[in-house]
Amino acid sequence: MCGILGIANRNEDVFAEIYDGLLMLQHRGQDASGMVTYTGEFFRERKENGLVKDVFQAEDAEKLTGRIGMGHVRYPTAGSLSATEAQPFFVNAPYGIYLVHNGNITNTEEQRQKVTAKYSRHLRTTSDSEILLNVLADKVSDAIKVNGTADPVRNIFAGVKMTMERVQGAYSVICLIAGVGMLAFRDPHGIRPLSVAKRSSKAGGDDYAFASEDVAFGINGFKKLRDLHPGEAILIDLEGNMHEFQAVEGQLTPCIFEYVYLARPDSMLDGISVYKTQMRMGTTLAEQIKASGLEIDRIIPVPDSARPVALEVAKATGISYREGLVKNRYVGRTFIMPGQGERKKSVRRKLNAIPLEFKGLNVLLIDDSIVRGNTIKKIVEMCREAGAKKVYVASASPPVKYPNVYGIDMPTKHELIAHDRSIEDIREELGADALFYQKLDDLIWAAQEGNPDIAQFDCSCFDGKYITGSISDDYLGALENSSRVSQKIKDMPEPGASWNADQSAAS
Repeated sequence: MCGILGIANRNEDVFAEIYDGLLMLQHRGQDASGMVTYTGEFFRERKENGLVKDVFQAEDAEKLTGRIGMGHVRYPTAGSLSATEAQPFFVNAPYGIYLVHNGNITNTEEQRQKVTAKYSRHLRTTSDSEILLNVLADKVSDAIKVNGTADPVRNIFAGVKMTMERVQGAYSVICLIAGVGMLAFRDPHGIRPLSVAKRSSKAGGDDYAFASEDVAFGINGFKKLRDLHPGEAILIDLEGNMHEFQAVEGQLTPCIFEYVYLARPDSMLDGISVYKTQMRMGTTLAEQIKASGLEIDRIIPVPDSARPVALEVAKATGISYREGLVKNRYVGRTFIMPGQGERKKSVRRKLNAIPLEFKGLNVLLIDDSIVRGNTIKKIVEMCREAGAKKVYVASASPPVKYPNVYGIDMPTKHELIAHDRSIEDIREELGADALFYQKLDDLIWAAQEGNPDIAQFDCSCFDGKYITGSISDDYLGALENSSRVSQKIKDMPEPGASWNADQSAAS
């Protein structure tokens, strides 16, 4: 996943506010950061590999001027890890369009062929986001030919509609368009989150903002209006007017993994509190723990995102909750580190066990999810080294068995410890004395309870059912054979391989 943010002010430069907002979205991507602003005449851009605080410095405030702009934090799911593939991306016609994108396009090769062959466009990167931008540019150009140039808002909305009819997959998008304003749109399934907010401008009228998560709004004084509807586009023109357009008919089926791990607990996504969802996940997981009859002395969360679940399990079971694992807060989230080689360096310097909470005790570790399994395997070893008598493991989510193709970095079944393995096989691989997984129906209930109007979630990484209906075995095979994924597989340890103090990987 990635984090995207756009702000359109009436009279103040946006650099500082975009910077602060991107810091609130840093959990969604640590590989690269980018920003573009618009002065009304020229675009100002900066993007580079690294965290927000490292990419942007005080002097950038003098360069990135303008009262409208947008930013991106990247976690690559398609394309290479090069800084040249950091967002935003730009095309100079029609109008001049910058784009940032969260998600993943699934008919990439088909669209690449059309963009390069039929429309004779040159692509500078392998990123699906650049393809999406060029498709949008083509379709807006087509609309201009039909409608003329007098009404750019009409042309842009027509271009979005044609783009949605052509592009498949997950996409939440924000664009800056020269001479027009800021555009945001969301795919017809609403797989990735995107919301809009406003505040009263000091100059009169309203300022507007778009963001992947509403946690980016409060720091700048914006109040969330709502989530974008699936298949909807919203444009804020340069005069501060808001234009809304339902480009295609949509049905909201958001990614349920957002509530498990990706989003911050203080976010509201599509009317659902991430925090309360995680608490309900703890309530259902506790039923399995109680039914097991195991003697458990301590419930210990794997910090940080498993805490709400673990607290509810402790409350429901009456078992003592303890913080037995101390996190070094100056090490990033291993799951979204770019490449298995980087992940392997991080767990031992990221977590440390408190022996007093383990020695001679039976402990239940609770993690938000188990994806590759390497982190939790290492943590189980750490607990035993700290003196634990028994180490049980519980996952707040169901077994991750299938590739996620909509913007999460688990695109191949070879990376998934639960693929083609029984729970008992996984338990043995992890070295745990018992293993519990959340039931999928319970996870769906936990999220759906927050917004009963959502009839279905994308649960494809758990059940293999891809809601866009266009994911073939050939497509999945091509993903597994891609150069970046192949390198990941090459970097992975063989099942049962031993680990030393310098080796670790993402959970």
